[in-house]
Amino acid sequence: MPRRVVRLRDEVLSADGETLRAGVAAIQAELDVAPEFPPEVEQAAQRAAKSPRLPDLDRTDLPFVTIDPATAMDLDQALHIERDGDGYTVHYAIADVGAFVSPGDPLDEEAHRRGETLYGADSKVPLYPKALSEDAASLLADQVRPALLWTIELDGDGGTVAGRVERARVRSRAKLSYAEVQEQLDNGTADPVFSLLKEVGERRLAQEAERGGVSLPLPEQEVRIDGEHWSLAFRQQHPVEQWNAQISLLTGMTAAAFMVTAKTGLLRTLAPADPRDVERLRRTARALRIDWPETESYPEFVRSLDPATSSHAAMLVACTRLLRGSGYVGFAGELPEHTGHSAIAADYAHVTAPLRRLVDRYAGEICVALSAGDAVPGWVIDRLGELPKTMQGSTRRANQYERAVLDLVEAAVLQEYVGESFDGVVVEVDDRDQRKGDVTIREPAVEAPIRDQGGLPLGTDVRARLTAADPQTRTIRFELA
Repeated sequence: MPRRVVRLRDEVLSADGETLRAGVAAIQAELDVAPEFPPEVEQAAQRAAKSPRLPDLDRTDLPFVTIDPATAMDLDQALHIERDGDGYTVHYAIADVGAFVSPGDPLDEEAHRRGETLYGADSKVPLYPKALSEDAASLLADQVRPALLWTIELDGDGGTVAGRVERARVRSRAKLSYAEVQEQLDNGTADPVFSLLKEVGERRLAQEAERGGVSLPLPEQEVRIDGEHWSLAFRQQHPVEQWNAQISLLTGMTAAAFMVTAKTGLLRTLAPADPRDVERLRRTARALRIDWPETESYPEFVRSLDPATSSHAAMLVACTRLLRGSGYVGFAGELPEHTGHSAIAADYAHVTAPLRRLVDRYAGEICVALSAGDAVPGWVIDRLGELPKTMQGSTRRANQYERAVLDLVEAAVLQEYVGESFDGVVVEVDDRDQRKGDVTIREPAVEAPIRDQGGLPLGTDVRARLTAADPQTRTIRFELA
């Protein structure tokens, strides 16, 4: 579930790490997931790490860098951008899992069982063993790595002119964090490539607005760990994260264009919003006293909202209803009835996170073949029909895992404060029962159910009294104070 903006004090409530790790282990047992791999899979990973299939094309001359969260080691993407006349050339290297994993081998079959990496505090359940995902296949600095190298030419407005993808050897020259790059940009010490990233990112955001795409500016809720003390915070994205995300979206849209043209592919889809749901949002805006002119589209309205304003934060939560229901569709020889992703306002494919999502490896293989004018491998075609169902299950499991871990930490942080009141914002009210809804607490960063017999005031600052916080059942409840 999307997260909201809060303010944090210097002193935050925290919980004991040992107890929480035991709780996370219980969650893993409930969901039947585990960070550990069967011995034969670990052994296959060790063998593959020692003998990757390196391509002939050498592009280690390109000065790639990676930009990720500071602690990340599963580095899927490396970036380089050049100015090309009035336009730009984007080089985007994606980790080549296919250089290590073969169809039907133990690594491949285990990846099909897992589907994607699960994230929960410091308890990650990876898609591939760390010997690959955080070492041999990861685009770590100063290491020659096999990659799927996308080269995408843009015009001066950020529009796509041409694109291709091929296997190549690459080498990243630096592992950087979003915070580091943003600080360098802000103080004027950033490498010129990041100035180009800003230019391209801003132009791509303008392109997104022009075609009717939308992204919700909702901060992420995160668990912060300091030794054995766990606490909660809401984190706003740095601007560089949005620009970097636009490069990933650009690559996914380029991949989708290959697939749609060839009538063979694996797309990420989201059906257009039901007009009744849009009208429902307009009623919510009226209830929150937010002006939404009839002539203003949904994407334009979203871009006008400020998540730091209580009523706007509640409105953004309501807007997430239109982004639910995304999925995958595989096809070969005939286009599906619906190919587009309504939030992106374009055809789109997941191709930029193969260390963390199974589907990206297959989509990448399709694009490499199509870009070269070759036939798509038979082993890819054979599984196009089952992959959407596999990913639907793994996405549901990933959401359950993340939500359960957050519920656990929230309950543990608050368990000693039952009966106390906190400042918060009512961000959602149940349409069928106005007495029930959700509240975002400012300090600590918690979102939880809230009730009031007289009805809840949507988008309003309130005092919320904590009535229950139980780490064993991972439940929290508030009522209006």
